[in-house]
Amino acid sequence: MGMRISVALLLLAGLAMPAAAQGKGPKKYAVTTDRALVVTKEVLVKQGYEVVRVENRGRDYVVWYRRGNKGRGKGKGPPVRMVIHRDMDRVVFLETPSAVLVDIDVRLKL
Repeated sequence: MGMRISVALLLLAGLAMPAAAQGKGPKKYAVTTDRALVVTKEVLVKQGYEVVRVENRGRDYVVWYRRGNKGRGKGKGPPVRMVIHRDMDRVVFLETPSAVLVDIDVRLKL
């Protein structure tokens, strides 16, 4: 009985791996890094985040942001980072929450 369960688990794991590997990776945008940075700041502020600082690290921009207190007076959230990576003539967003990335995607396609 234990052997059947282990074989079944191995088969399920083998079937799940190809499905997970079909992802195309992070989406790339054909915009300048300046445009990507401006749109990122606008989207973060619109969603209630505060942009703490932006660091230029060679081919990457690191955007540090945190959640505002939403008018409740309970302080602000911890700083979180997002990376805008320049790859050839494309821009890739790394470590970006999906809710923020959806709005960035819409704004960059306009």
